[in-house]
Amino acid sequence: MSGERPAFPWEAALHAGLCRMRLSAKDFWAMTPRELGFALGLLRPSSAAPGRAALAGLMQAFPDRME
Repeated sequence: MSGERPAFPWEAALHAGLCRMRLSAKDFWAMTPRELGFALGLLRPSSAAPGRAALAGLMQAFPDRME
């Protein structure tokens, strides 16, 4: 059928999490697919840092407060 997505690679995910990373079953099943992807190096965080104007806007919107 056209438009079908490939099945999720459960065997590979289980092997990577339980064998390579040595996670407990509880910890493995508590992870989100995104967390597992980052842990395995399949996903990379965005390296884009906010510019000066964006940082100034954030500082104004969320000022530090001395309590």
